Amino acid sequence: MTENPPTTDGVADSLRERINTSQPHTARIWNYWLGGKDNYEVDRAAGDQIRRLHPGIGEYARADRLFLGRAVRYLVEEAGIRQFLDIGTGLPTADNTHEVAQRLAPEARIVYVDNDPLVLAHARALLTSTPEGRTDYLDEDLRNVDAILEHASRTLDFSEPVALILLGVVIFIGDDEDPYSLVRRLVDALPAGSHLVLSHTITSPSMPDVDEAVKFWNEHGTPKLTQRSPEDVTRFFDGLELLEPGVVSCSRWRPEDGDGTEPEEVAMFGGVARKN
Repeated sequence: MTENPPTTDGVADSLRERINTSQPHTARIWNYWLGGKDNYEVDRAAGDQIRRLHPGIGEYARADRLFLGRAVRYLVEEAGIRQFLDIGTGLPTADNTHEVAQRLAPEARIVYVDNDPLVLAHARALLTSTPEGRTDYLDEDLRNVDAILEHASRTLDFSEPVALILLGVVIFIGDDEDPYSLVRRLVDALPAGSHLVLSHTITSPSMPDVDEAVKFWNEHGTPKLTQRSPEDVTRFFDGLELLEPGVVSCSRWRPEDGDGTEPEEVAMFGGVARKN
């Protein structure tokens, strides 16, 4: 079943009022890079400009999406996880968290969280569920931890392991907002056996064009991004059992069998860790 009610005319009008089509938005640009249609001309123009500054940027979106699929498959098949709290959902595309999880375990339960009105509009229509499982959606900001946990507890059983998914969302929390404490509060609310899946854009001396692309974004787009080093990203997993191969380029986290060559590195790093 799904907890997403149909969008009424009043709700639709409210959502439209919240959607700013005059300024590029990260979720819509991400959608554009993934080949989606839920974006506007301002997003496509910004996306193309960022791609000119850093030609490989589109690969980040694809690598992050494939990382999500591999991580969810691992969690369901090997870790036995049946509950997922996915914060920073983004616009629905192919193989969303609930689709991957419920394909393997139809009884899986998923709560999506995002505060973008366009994401909410599409979530109500697209985020469905198997009859055995359940899918819910919360219009909320990552910073509002208590509200997220209270709502999620209506769908998820916090006495059983939960996978907390934070893909490309902590980058919107500035250092002055103590992002590590936000993540820790969420993890602390979960029982032993739970897992954290997190990805983050990195800054590295070997990738100066990434810094230029982020600078352009922060001058023109919304919300603003905070880059962090691979070591800083690894700090989000402190106190947890970080699974092999650690925090690495999303393209290199347990890649599918290929020709034996290592996938090209992208500046989106991620990892999976277990709470013991």
